[in-house]
Amino acid sequence: MTTTIAPVPPLAARARPRRERRDWRGWTFVGPFLVVFALVFIAPVLYALYLSLFRNQLVGGNAFVGLENYLRVFGDAQFWEGFWHVSLFLVIQVPIMLGLAMLAALAIDSARLHGSGFFRIVIFLPYAVPGVVAVLMWGFIYGGNFGLAGNINDAVGFELITPFARDWILASIGNIVTWEFVGYNMLIFYSALRTIPADLYEAAEIDGAGQFRIITAIKIPSLRGAIVIATIFSIIGSFQLFNEPNILKPLAPNVITTFFTPNMYAYNLSFAGQQYNYSATVAIVMGVITAVIAYVVQLRGSRAETR
Repeated sequence: MTTTIAPVPPLAARARPRRERRDWRGWTFVGPFLVVFALVFIAPVLYALYLSLFRNQLVGGNAFVGLENYLRVFGDAQFWEGFWHVSLFLVIQVPIMLGLAMLAALAIDSARLHGSGFFRIVIFLPYAVPGVVAVLMWGFIYGGNFGLAGNINDAVGFELITPFARDWILASIGNIVTWEFVGYNMLIFYSALRTIPADLYEAAEIDGAGQFRIITAIKIPSLRGAIVIATIFSIIGSFQLFNEPNILKPLAPNVITTFFTPNMYAYNLSFAGQQYNYSATVAIVMGVITAVIAYVVQLRGSRAETR
């Protein structure tokens, strides 16, 4: 008995696997954002990096100097003085601000506070005030000749309150920033508190836990992620400190210098000193330092959440 073998069809006649067509509809939504992101973020950063590698000389014009500007920053006493100011501001002001914001959020979240909606609006209202207006308002309050501080000093007969003194200027700026951003951080904490399941509160009440125990065992641990986010935002804001000291500078010219903060230093180098290359270098160094510290805080916070 002979077996017939069917002829093999030619290669072209074989069934080809169907190729799936790539769907590009998602890029129509993401594309506009990527274009804007590239123009307003990536391009300026790359241009700043380019500027930081050059130096404008009287003879020879713009000359390539490599990393000399960065080496100059690390030996610049004015830069490190400004960095010390913002670091001290961060260590003292941020815990106070976040602590007040947490207390406000816990008070509003508790059922024992009457008119919680009113207090929530009142605490958040300073954040709605434009930053320049807020600084000008507090500048007039701090004024020794025309403000509330001056009136109190005249009433007691000596300088009891000196907000623009060298030893108190950083605390005066910290008071303004705290007044501005307590409400913002309070909303972050309050939003996190509202996501806590009601079952946890019911179980705690069944176990006989009091309000203090509920706060320490349920509410504050649930705020860990919100605390990390608020801390990162506050770190970035502290290292970017510019608006408040720059506006108050005419009221305290002998105390607030042009290099009081790194951002003020970079601004005055660029627009007053015409040192664009070195100004870009200062900005990049501060950006890197801020990013590294914020990343370390985020990494430690995420590790604490997984425990």
